[in-house]
Amino acid sequence: MRSERDEEFGGLAWPSISHEEHPWAADAEPGTSRRQRLLARGPYEAAIPAEIASLDPQVDSRTQSLVEAATVEMVRFDAELGQESAPFAALLLRSESASSSQIENLTAGARKILLAQLGDRSSPNAALIASNVDAMEAAIALSEDLSVQNIGAMHHTLLASSDQVIAGEYRASQVWIRGNSPHSAEFVPPHHGRVMAAMEDLVEFMRRDDIPALTQAALAHAQFETIHPFADGNGRTGRAIVSALLRAKGVTEKVTIPVSSGLLTNTRLYFDSLGDYRQGNILPIIVRFAESSMLAVENGRLLAEDIRTAQKEFVAKIGSAQKSVLKVLELLPREPAITAEMAADYAKVSQATAYRAVQRLEAAGVLTPAGKVRGVSVWLARDIIAALDDFAARSGRRIRH
Repeated sequence: MRSERDEEFGGLAWPSISHEEHPWAADAEPGTSRRQRLLARGPYEAAIPAEIASLDPQVDSRTQSLVEAATVEMVRFDAELGQESAPFAALLLRSESASSSQIENLTAGARKILLAQLGDRSSPNAALIASNVDAMEAAIALSEDLSVQNIGAMHHTLLASSDQVIAGEYRASQVWIRGNSPHSAEFVPPHHGRVMAAMEDLVEFMRRDDIPALTQAALAHAQFETIHPFADGNGRTGRAIVSALLRAKGVTEKVTIPVSSGLLTNTRLYFDSLGDYRQGNILPIIVRFAESSMLAVENGRLLAEDIRTAQKEFVAKIGSAQKSVLKVLELLPREPAITAEMAADYAKVSQATAYRAVQRLEAAGVLTPAGKVRGVSVWLARDIIAALDDFAARSGRRIRH
């Protein structure tokens, strides 16, 4: 029977998952009720994802126009930043990482994330989000070769600091999404014996050049989430793949479009569209990514304007200053949490000169001391951090300070 969503998005035009039965012999978890133990007995059904490497996605004219408009906006935004792209690239990548983590209910304010990137481990969530920043950087660096091995490398970067046992390792056991067992789960991904073949098929699909990049990225993401190839971290890795594909296909050249910030505006639609994909309806996930991309660009433009405003205010505060001070000031949009060593490396001056420059910026109210991380003094550019938190608030992301 066709659902209302099928009617809205034009019905089924992609092979849906099928299922296969597998035996289940695991003991029930401690504390489960008798009813739950009874429900968890016997064989279960795991998904069999369709092979998509050679499929041609068919979309209606409305969706095609939306994809084209979103792609044009992303290309335009990437070009708009021009010579300013270097500092904004770091901020937008950090924003994408934080938004993607929030979809997995990992929340932290920009201040804690920045301190975590310097080694502070007082906030577990911020530390995990900082690892996601590293994973995003790895994804962009590996975007020209999205192989099964390199996707594993992205995952390793994501989880190396929190779970070295599974970091970078494709799963060797059955997993399921929600529920106490695969019998009561919301979704049961493929049996682990099918994971590698499914990933090879996905990589072949991603290497094609005859599909609009945003459509390809949305479908690749949905297929990746359906395969669920890792024991944990699939959502964040899958969204990093989207950014990598957009870079590989030339949609972006300088910056990362924080598409996850757009997905955050309505996560229910996002998760529903993944379910639609598994039923063979590809249009909702494509529409969701196109709409999210345009929302992300709009939000990114506001962030860029906030940063430019902060930079002008910084210059006004310091007035005339030595070259070393101006050089450290240039670093702040890229790295709003700095140490004297970071300032020295960027400005190419001695650490003593960098320290004096930092003190000058502190005296002018540009930088604020933030104590020490691992014994090293840290300063914050609070106006830049406020701009990042404002970006997050516009995305609907809850912030923990």
